[in-house]
Amino acid sequence: MKTGDFFKKCLSMRVWGNMAAMALVVVLLVVGVKLGIDKYTRHGEEIVIPDVRRKTFADAENILLEKGLDVVISDTGYVRSLSPDCILEQSPEPGKAVKSGRVIYLIINSAHSPMLTLPDIIDNNSYREARAKLIAMGFKVGSPQYVRGEKDWVYGVKCKGRNISNGDKVSVEDILVIQVGDGMRDMNDSLIYTDSDFFYGDSLTHRERGVHMEGIYEDDGSGSGEGDDFEVVDGPE
Repeated sequence: MKTGDFFKKCLSMRVWGNMAAMALVVVLLVVGVKLGIDKYTRHGEEIVIPDVRRKTFADAENILLEKGLDVVISDTGYVRSLSPDCILEQSPEPGKAVKSGRVIYLIINSAHSPMLTLPDIIDNNSYREARAKLIAMGFKVGSPQYVRGEKDWVYGVKCKGRNISNGDKVSVEDILVIQVGDGMRDMNDSLIYTDSDFFYGDSLTHRERGVHMEGIYEDDGSGSGEGDDFEVVDGPE
């Protein structure tokens, strides 16, 4: 093939037509992809999130759905001054621009206060330990009530005037009163601490020996309180 014939074929209308068709296909493909991406991502579309806080859930849901937004309840809280089913918080925040179909997460007000389980503190902790544990869990703790017993030992817990037990459910709004030993013993308690080796050996603690030894001395009311008279009685061999 001669060089002149080659250039004539390259410059023919048929070749230029094929090149133009290929270019047009590329342009249409690029434009189609761009339009498809814009439509899929809703490019240029913005919805300002309305403020639905302090509204009832039904009203808030209607407002958000009319804007083209979805609604999901993510959590509940409790505020005594607000009505039940009231919106406490929302996410994303009001005023933010989002695409349609965006999920708005709502926190609604519960109809009753949260309930907590009383831990194992009765007859198992000192007053300081029990009070610190209750406050850390979110309980409200009032002034202690002192009862006869070992000093600073927890003997009971009261709520609304009644005694409660370990494991009971208590509202976080209720105030707990811890019953604490005052370290004082009643005058009618006839307890005596004596030689442990003679009566009990080494198996009992100092506190247990005192609890088991009672009624050893009795006052007949005639003495001055300085001492007691004893009578030695011979027992059987």
